[in-house]
Amino acid sequence: MKLCSLVTLSLAVSSAVAFAPSNNGSTQQRTSLGMLKESNRLDFLKNMASMGGLVALTTAGAGPANAAKYGSVGRGSPNSLDPKTAVIDSEILATDAVQKSITSVKGYLETVKAMQAALKGNDQTDIGASVRKDLDFVGLRVDLNTLNSAFDEDTQRGTDRLVRIILQDITELEQANRQKDGIPRSERRLGIMNGKLDKLNKAFSDLLSAI
Repeated sequence: MKLCSLVTLSLAVSSAVAFAPSNNGSTQQRTSLGMLKESNRLDFLKNMASMGGLVALTTAGAGPANAAKYGSVGRGSPNSLDPKTAVIDSEILATDAVQKSITSVKGYLETVKAMQAALKGNDQTDIGASVRKDLDFVGLRVDLNTLNSAFDEDTQRGTDRLVRIILQDITELEQANRQKDGIPRSERRLGIMNGKLDKLNKAFSDLLSAI
């Protein structure tokens, strides 16, 4: 008990010293504090986009019972949507906008399949033009977000993540496709491209299966 009291007293004294006002340079401290607060605001805005990743890393080490779950995405279905657990608003699904987005997503899936077939026939095929035209970011994002609106909020937590992964995979697919003239595509680059196309095939297929 005496030891605990001494430790408590020591901590209290240390805290008091740490927070005690200083007679020298108080104005400088206030200025520094103001600059620190402003810096923290900027850091906060910059880091907001990565907060989801930090939470995921924090929960990744937890046991199965505490693992993070984002709608239909989580442990047991990494980076994918489980069509069996998706919840849909039938009224929103029936709207013209959502039905149009479904048609578009079917077209994206066919584009991916065509790219896979092209690479299978010739592993040096340049698919860059098709990626930029047929998987255009602007239209694709609008279609995916419109389709996503037909799901309930819990499912959207998973589909939102899936949409981000789709856009990232398309970006990385285009980057891997780039090749200098006269230099054959390496097996490593080909493997990356096939891997991204496989992921896109599954992602679009899962979205369509969920409706």
